Amino acid sequence: MPRLPVLLAACLALAPAVAHADSCDDLTKQIAKAIGGKVGRRSGPSIDIRVAGPNKFDVTCRAEPIVQAISAEPQPSAAFFRELSTASEILIGESAATVEPIIAKAYRTALSEGRKSFIQQNGWSASCYADPTSSTMRTLCSVGRIPPG
Repeated sequence: MPRLPVLLAACLALAPAVAHADSCDDLTKQIAKAIGGKVGRRSGPSIDIRVAGPNKFDVTCRAEPIVQAISAEPQPSAAFFRELSTASEILIGESAATVEPIIAKAYRTALSEGRKSFIQQNGWSASCYADPTSSTMRTLCSVGRIPPG
């Protein structure tokens, strides 16, 4: 009988993690559908989204979820910025039309300054890193809510 309280305590301790995983799965499904992709493999807190073309997307759920996009193209396509801003609208609740030029500005700043660029706005942030010399990952941009505190 002493094992029952231990088992119950373990189940209660795991419940928030399972609920968090379910909400992350649901969020990833919504984003995948909106950008014409399919939910891929989960690796820890990150879930891949498979899309046609050269761009890669994933959603990472920690304190606040973030969506990340990677492009191996010399310059990211319009689809890269459009899909990331569409995903961001679902994630942060800000319209894609508002988010897209901010992501593009973060990308241009990262490219011109040769460093990661962060832009914070209304409780969320966009960041980009650009490496024009890499053959596998030339641009990485992400958007997410700024954790409270």
